[in-house]
Amino acid sequence: MPLGECVLKGDMAVVGPRPIVADEMARYGNHLSAYLSVKSGITGLWQDSGRSLTTYDERVTLDVEYVQTRSFLKDAVIVLKTVKAVVTLEGAG
Repeated sequence: MPLGECVLKGDMAVVGPRPIVADEMARYGNHLSAYLSVKSGITGLWQDSGRSLTTYDERVTLDVEYVQTRSFLKDAVIVLKTVKAVVTLEGAG
């Protein structure tokens, strides 16, 4: 199913932590409940903070930070940064 359709159906958010698979849940440790408290997103703080240039521990930290500080304004900034990153290929590697 296309990501846009997932958002329209309410299965995903535009902004939020990226989806993880069951094998990755253990890597979230005590922070798993925070991760699971929000819908996964097409983009998120991790994507705007280096994506593949970050460690998995940094990804977890960024996901938890997003959950704890999320707001409409922060989501708007993340979307704008994502557009810039996609256009300039920042963090792709």
